[in-house]
Amino acid sequence: MPSFDEVLKEAGEFGRFQKRVFFLLCQTGVTFSFLFASVVFLGQAPGNYWCRIPGAAELSERCGWSLEEEQNFTVLPLRLGNGSSSGECERLDVAWDASVSCASPLARYGNHSTGNLPLAACHDNWVYKQPHSSIVSEYNLVCGNAWMLDLSQAILNLGFLAGAFTLGYAADRYGRILIYLLSCLGVGICGIIVAFAPNFTVFLIFRFLQGVFGKGTWMTCYVIVTEIVGSDQRIVGIVIQIFFTLGIMILPGIAYLVPTWQGIQLAISLPNFLFLLYYWVVPESPRWLLTRKKGEKALKIMHNIAKHNGKYLSPHYSEITISNEEVSNPSFLDLVRTPWMRRNTLILMYAWFTSALIYQGLVMRLGIVGGNLYLDFFISGAVELPAALLILVTIDCIGRRLPFGISNIVAGIACLITAFLPEDIPWLKTTVATLGRLSITMAFEIVYLVNTELYPTTLRNFGVSLCSSLCDLGGIIAPFLLFRLAAIWLELPLIIFSILAVVCGVLVLLLPETKGIPLPETVEDVEQLSSHFAKRGKKRKHRDTNSYI
Repeated sequence: MPSFDEVLKEAGEFGRFQKRVFFLLCQTGVTFSFLFASVVFLGQAPGNYWCRIPGAAELSERCGWSLEEEQNFTVLPLRLGNGSSSGECERLDVAWDASVSCASPLARYGNHSTGNLPLAACHDNWVYKQPHSSIVSEYNLVCGNAWMLDLSQAILNLGFLAGAFTLGYAADRYGRILIYLLSCLGVGICGIIVAFAPNFTVFLIFRFLQGVFGKGTWMTCYVIVTEIVGSDQRIVGIVIQIFFTLGIMILPGIAYLVPTWQGIQLAISLPNFLFLLYYWVVPESPRWLLTRKKGEKALKIMHNIAKHNGKYLSPHYSEITISNEEVSNPSFLDLVRTPWMRRNTLILMYAWFTSALIYQGLVMRLGIVGGNLYLDFFISGAVELPAALLILVTIDCIGRRLPFGISNIVAGIACLITAFLPEDIPWLKTTVATLGRLSITMAFEIVYLVNTELYPTTLRNFGVSLCSSLCDLGGIIAPFLLFRLAAIWLELPLIIFSILAVVCGVLVLLLPETKGIPLPETVEDVEQLSSHFAKRGKKRKHRDTNSYI
C-alpha cells in the first residue's frame, strides 16, 4: 500500500486545490491579529475627562451649562488653586445644591481660596467629552482603576492559554475542521457579547472566551494548511504569518474609520462568521483521518484533491497506509515519554516563551516615533514584513535550524548593544533596537513552522497548541518584567532579553533539521528523524577532527 506522502505527490503537493484552501485559511491570520492587538484601540485613553462634583449634573442642567462651562466652573478653579491636581482623579470636596449660584458656584465659600478647600478622591463620577470612544470611558478604567485595562489584556492571554490546551486537544481527538468551525462561531458570538457587555465583569468573561476560541482558529488553520501540502511547500506556514502582519496594518485603518469601541469590536468580530462557509470548501485533514483509522474518507478527499489539481490517482490506490501507532487521546506525557520527543518539546516550549516575551517587550519599549497612534501602529506592522520575506528567502536554501538559531542570537546581541549605547545618539539606538525586533520576529515566525514539523500527526495539533501556550505565558509576563526591571535600571530588561535570546539560539541548534523531510506520522518517526540527525552530526564532527589532525 502506498504511503500518504506518495499519494499526495501524485495528487499534487501544492496544486490549485491547496492554493485555494491556503488562501481561504490565511484570512484567519488577519482576524486573529485584530483580536490580538485590538486593546490598543479599544482601550485608548480618553482625551478630556474630569471628576464631577456631587450635584454638578443637576446644577448644570438648571443653569443650562455646556460641558465646557461646567468644566470651567469645577476643574479650572481646582487647577488654579492647586497646581498639583489636574481634576481627573481628584475633585473639590464640596457638594452643590439648589442654593448654589449659577454665576459663581464657589462664591458661597466666601474668602476661602480654592487652594485651601479640601480635596476628595474620585471614584465613579467622571465626565468624558467622548463617553463611548473606548472601554476606558465606558467602564471608568481611569485613575485607581487604570490597572483594569492591563487586566483585560491579561485575561485575553489567559484565554489564549486555555484555548491552546483545550482546543488543541479537541482538534486532535475530534478533527481539525470541526474545531476550526466551532472556534470561528465562538469568536463571532463572544465578540458580539463583548461589544454590548453591560458591565466590565461581563466584558472580561467573554473576552476570555473570545481568546479561547481565537486561539482555536489560529492554531487549527495553521495545522490544516501544513498537513495538506508536500514537504517542500510547508513554508506556506510562514506566509500565514504575513497575513497576521497585514491584519496589524489594517487594524488602525478600521479604528480610524469607526469612532466607537463597540463599532471597532463588531468590525473585527463579525468577519469570523464568514469562515463558517468554509464547511463546504475546506475538507478535513486526510492525515488526521488516517490516524483515526478512517482511510476510506481520507482516500476520497485525496481523489477530490487530485481532480481539482488536474491529476489522476492510479486505480491501485484503493487504500493508503495507516499508521500502526495505536491512537489514543493525547496528553502531555505523550510529548515527553521518549528521549527525543522530550528534548524537542522542552526546547520548543522555551523557544515559544522567549520569542513572545522578547517580542512584546521590544514592541512596548521601542514604540514608533511620532504622535499619530494610527500611523505609528501601521508603521510598527510594516516593520515586521521584512522578517517573513527574509525567512522565505533563506529557509528553503539553508534549512530551518540556522535561521532559527541565528535570528535568536542576533536579537540577543542587538538587545545587549542597545542597552549600552549612549542616549545622545538616538538614531543608532533606535536602529539597533529595530534590528533586534526584526530578528525576534523572524524567530517567532520560524518556531511555528519547526514546531509543526517536529510532531507526529497523532500529536501535532495538541503538541503545537501546548508548546505555543508558553507564548501566552510570555505575553502575560512581558509587561510586568519590562516595567518592574526598568524601574531599577531602564536598560535592565534588555540585558535579560539578551540572555534569554542567546540561550534560545544555542538550544534550537540542537533540534533536528526538517527541511525536505516528510511530516512524521508517528512518535517512532520523530525518534528516527532526531537520532539520524544526531548520528550525522557526530560523523561530521569526527570527519572535521580527522581533517584537522
